[in-house]
Amino acid sequence: MIDVTSVDGPQSRAAAATDAAGQRSAAAAPPPPGWPVAAAPVYPAPQPDRLTRFVLRLQQRAPRWVVPLAALGCIGAGIGYTLMIDPTRSTPDAAPTCLLKLTSGLDCPGCGGTRALWYLLHADLPAAARHHLLLVFALPFLAYLFVAWAGRQAFGWRLPELRISNKLIGVFLGAWLAFSVARNLPWAPFTALYV
Repeated sequence: MIDVTSVDGPQSRAAAATDAAGQRSAAAAPPPPGWPVAAAPVYPAPQPDRLTRFVLRLQQRAPRWVVPLAALGCIGAGIGYTLMIDPTRSTPDAAPTCLLKLTSGLDCPGCGGTRALWYLLHADLPAAARHHLLLVFALPFLAYLFVAWAGRQAFGWRLPELRISNKLIGVFLGAWLAFSVARNLPWAPFTALYV
């Protein structure tokens, strides 16, 4: 074949005929602006392993009420554990079970949460609020979110949604941080928060 030289470089006679007909060849087309000159290689999608395939098959075959029931079982196990151990009856000289409190002597952001839950289960709201005020505040919202999610998943209920914005979550996390710092301060009004 005889090569023909054009402004784009040497081409074969068939490519030159195609260009002459008004169609540019794909090899001679300049890349769009901003694109890399060399195309990135295409990698095949990884195939799931045996365990992943098994879990996906199980998820597809399971009824839709299984996941909310499993979550309810986990919540029930946590409540049962709290009722069994009775976290309010520890000796004054017992070592703390919280790693942060054991090593530093400081209350962590979750310290008092188990005792607050125990007091809530026994309908003692003031004692629960004394041990972890923010948990007592957040628990009704968390319970409603769970019921709305579980009802939608299991039964198709359409309960009104709580509109919780990112700003509101940031305010709550900031209040939790301030509460965590304030309960560790050794001055008179803040020592009442120490658990």
